[in-house]
Amino acid sequence: MRDPYAVLGVSKTASEAEIKSAFRKLAKTYHPDTNADDPSAAARFNEANQAYEILGDKEKRAQFDRGEIDGEGKPKFQGFPGGGSPFGGGARSGGFEFRSSPGGGAGFGESGFSDFFEQAFGGAMGRGAGRRSGFGAARSTPVKGEDIRATLKVALEDVVSQDKVEAIFPTGKRLAIKLPAGVEDGQTIRLRGQGQPAAFDEGPAGDALVTIVFAEHPRFKVRDRDLLMEQPLPLADAVLGGRLMVDTLDGRVATRIAPWTNSGRVLRLRGKGLTTKDGGRGDLLVTLQISLDREPDPALAAFLEERRKAAAE
Repeated sequence: MRDPYAVLGVSKTASEAEIKSAFRKLAKTYHPDTNADDPSAAARFNEANQAYEILGDKEKRAQFDRGEIDGEGKPKFQGFPGGGSPFGGGARSGGFEFRSSPGGGAGFGESGFSDFFEQAFGGAMGRGAGRRSGFGAARSTPVKGEDIRATLKVALEDVVSQDKVEAIFPTGKRLAIKLPAGVEDGQTIRLRGQGQPAAFDEGPAGDALVTIVFAEHPRFKVRDRDLLMEQPLPLADAVLGGRLMVDTLDGRVATRIAPWTNSGRVLRLRGKGLTTKDGGRGDLLVTLQISLDREPDPALAAFLEERRKAAAE
C-alpha cells in the first residue's frame, strides 16, 4: 500500500475538508459504474478508499503520522525497548554483544550463555514454564488474523431501508449487515472480528472490510444526501393545476401542482432523500417537465391554432 497522502494527492498538512474532497474526486473518477471497461479502475478505487479509511479517521491519521501503523492500518514493528539490540548495552560484534567475564575473557554477559538463553527465551531451557521475556514475550504477543475485503453494490432503496444487505467475500464467507445512517458512496464499513481466524488460538480474528458502492438508479441522481429527478407533467395539469403522483424511494406520494406551472419548476419533497448521520433524511428535488399526450389531440390543436391567428392579427 502506498503512502495514503500520495494516493489522495494531498499534503500531510491537509485539512479534513481537503482530504474528503480529494477522496470524493478520486472515487467519482474511478467509480466501478463509470469504468466498466477499465480493469485498473477498481484497483484505484479501492486504493483511494483504503487511503481515506486512514486519513479520514482522526485517530488512525495520528497513528500513521507517528509511524505506529502502515498504509493498511496494520501496526508497525517499533523495535526493542530502549532502541537497538535486544541484548542491552555494551560492545557488539557480528550482531551479538560481548562483555568482560569475571575470568577476564569475553562472554555473553556476566553469567555466560545460561543468562543469555534465560533472557532471550524466558527460561524455557532447564527451568520449565517460568516467566517470559525477550523473544519469548514477543512470540507470546497475540497475532491478529488477516482482514478480508469485499465491495458491495447497493440500491438507493437499501440505503433508506432498515433491512440488512448481504456482502459476499472472495473466501466465500457471507455476512448480512445493516447499513449505517448516512452511509456514503465509496465508504468502507469495518466489521471487527469477522475476518480470518488467527494462526494461533490466543490471537484475535481479523476484520471484514466492506466498501459500499451506490448502484446507478433509473430515476434518481444523488447530490450529497438529496435526490434529484425529473417528472413529466401533463399539459392540462400545467395549465389548470392538479394532483400529481410522484414515485419516491418510499413509494408513491401525491403532491399539488399550482395552475399555470412552467417546465423547469422544482418541487421539494422534504424527508424523501437519503439518510443522514443524525438519523434524518435529505430531500427529493423534482424538476417538472411538461409532456404532451402520445396521440395528437385535434380539439387542442384547433384551439391553439385559433389562438395563434388571434395573436398574429
